[in-house]
Amino acid sequence: MIKLYEQDPYIDHFSACVLSCTPVKNGFEVCLDQTAFYPEGGGQPWDTGTLDHVQVLEVHQRDGNIIHLCNAPLEPGCSVKGQINWPRRFDLMQQHSGEHIVSGIAHARWGCENVGFHMGSDVVTIDFDRVLTRSDLAWLENMANQYIWSDRPVSISYPTPDELETLAYRSKKALSGSVRIVSFPGADTCACCGTHVSSSAQIGFVKLLSVQKFRDGVRIELVCGGRALEFLNRNLEQNHIVSNLLSAQLFDTSSAVQRLLNENNSLKSRIQIMEDHHFQNLAQTYLNAGNVLLFEDGLSANSLRRLCDAVLHACQGRCACFSLSPDGSFQYAIGSPNANLRDFTNAMNQALNGQGGGKPDFVQGRLRANRSEIERWFASQT
Repeated sequence: MIKLYEQDPYIDHFSACVLSCTPVKNGFEVCLDQTAFYPEGGGQPWDTGTLDHVQVLEVHQRDGNIIHLCNAPLEPGCSVKGQINWPRRFDLMQQHSGEHIVSGIAHARWGCENVGFHMGSDVVTIDFDRVLTRSDLAWLENMANQYIWSDRPVSISYPTPDELETLAYRSKKALSGSVRIVSFPGADTCACCGTHVSSSAQIGFVKLLSVQKFRDGVRIELVCGGRALEFLNRNLEQNHIVSNLLSAQLFDTSSAVQRLLNENNSLKSRIQIMEDHHFQNLAQTYLNAGNVLLFEDGLSANSLRRLCDAVLHACQGRCACFSLSPDGSFQYAIGSPNANLRDFTNAMNQALNGQGGGKPDFVQGRLRANRSEIERWFASQT
């Protein structure tokens, strides 16, 4: 099996002979005499593309062979033309190469070991065994981009065992035999089987998105190249929308949002005061009324709880308060100072398509029933 992707990661089409085709549960496993399709490995996903008219869905390495999972069979012995999904391949090359530079610089600066690496469809994650701060992240991003823009060549080598003994390189485990070394001179030297760009400038740039505590170190999210540009464009578009909605300058949206939040909190406080005044007045109309069934539309779960609590103390019986939601369901809050409501609530939820619960003397939840159905069920309980 000739691995064309190791000889030249920029090969996006090739010819090959089909050695075997085996039907499996989810497609057909095809082996070729040579391939440019990269199999999943080292944190890098597999390539996709076509073999003639057949879609290559997944690629794996098994027992020294490259297995192409295809959506249709190919005749053993025939010649096929392979076509790599190049936009996907180049995206993965940008992400993988950017990760190497970030990991190498972090290793040189702080002694960070890369103990986890995942190339997702949206972001790349790196797990370091050391704690880094957001200021460390800013420094790391700047240094990685300075290196990328210096347009340094990337080299691939297979050192002899003697050369490997004296070579300082990153690896998650001890290696022997033929070892593929990927070097970004001045930034990183690492044992790696993946595909990479030929020069650092082809990465474009790297954007470190977040850092959070993970086990004994941190997990960093990043994007590179085309993904980084797409991420910034999406963020800019969102900021444009927010700035228009708030009539704020493009780089003043955070302060405009803060003002809006302050106004909203002030209004919430005023509404709660007005609601509590209304609830107290309403409670007086149910003074010593015993069991009460009450409907008050448009209340939040918190407001409904406060209404039930106010009426409960006045009626001296069981108080059941309901509020109609925009989706047509009814939120409920039910209290009873002298009874365990669990059996009552379970029966109500079962009869009226509801869910919820709480303490023995106070429960909250939601019913998928209309008002007349609720009223009839409560009438049947008296």
